Amino acid sequence: MTMIVLQPFLPSTTMRRLAGIPLLFVLLCAMVLVNLFWGHYPLTWLEFWHWLWGDAQLSTEKVIQIHLLLFEIRLPRLLVAVLVGAALACSGAVFQAVFRNPLAAPDILGVMGGAAFGGALGIILGGPWWTIQIAALLFGLAAVAMAYGIARHFPGQPTLMLVMGGILAGALFTALLSLVKYAADPYQQLPGIVFWLMGSLSNVPMSQIGYFALPVVLGICLLFLYGPHLDALSLGDEEAHSLGLPVRRTRLTVIFVATLLSAMAVMMAGMIGWIGLIVPHLARLLLGPGNRRLLLGSAILGAAYLLLAGALARNLFAMDVPVGVFAELLGIPAFLLVLRQIRKAWA
Repeated sequence: MTMIVLQPFLPSTTMRRLAGIPLLFVLLCAMVLVNLFWGHYPLTWLEFWHWLWGDAQLSTEKVIQIHLLLFEIRLPRLLVAVLVGAALACSGAVFQAVFRNPLAAPDILGVMGGAAFGGALGIILGGPWWTIQIAALLFGLAAVAMAYGIARHFPGQPTLMLVMGGILAGALFTALLSLVKYAADPYQQLPGIVFWLMGSLSNVPMSQIGYFALPVVLGICLLFLYGPHLDALSLGDEEAHSLGLPVRRTRLTVIFVATLLSAMAVMMAGMIGWIGLIVPHLARLLLGPGNRRLLLGSAILGAAYLLLAGALARNLFAMDVPVGVFAELLGIPAFLLVLRQIRKAWA
């Protein structure tokens, strides 16, 4: 009797999915506030309020300190975390839809291995930091081009051969990365390579964030527009053909955009794993399998996830820990907790 009475008041699956996006946005706003106010140098709400409105109660020195703290340290890290988390999560959702594989992630085509080799090579060759970022982008795209070339050269199922090409490209650039690390100066260059490979949100100054934000936002918006096409691809090539979808062109377009987002993320923050794998699954459980809703939810949840990892990496210890370490430490238990539900969602 109790269940019969309560049943009309229990939220349906549709209601939960409709409320999912606002809930994720609230979570993202909470993580933004945590990253702004939580740190080794505390900033209280009252101090922020006085600074925001130019209150005379704050001394000039305090105003300058708050300005530098927000605009030179915390805000750049926050924006980088939002861009990188959203880019990796969206690219992971796209790869899982295109390859119809719950284990697909941004490194499935070798982009992460290629970008890691490019960044390490840039550190070895020296030069300003932007040359390292450009090298990471170019070699990440080169790895995907190699995977695509292998898939075109060998006949067979296009999707399977593309994955095989990505495995080979990733293995090649991983081996080349080992050679670069072996040849690096163990005192001057190797520590920088190792730290970069662990991930950091402090690589991009505030003045350069706009150059990264524009392609990342445009890429996410383009993938969002391709949401119905991804729904069709998720059904299989024959079903997509029967719906009038140009399968090959659509697949190449979304793979290229997702790869570009992954390479841009590596450019900004180095190697950060698990976000592209676990976040789309969490978003799918909350929002359902529709790819438009899924991509939007993945972007928001990926940004919140990396903001949480960044806050823990900065504040749990006396020194900053690479954010990639905490991204993986958070991802492993989260994946285990929702593994049963992930199987049901994909079924």
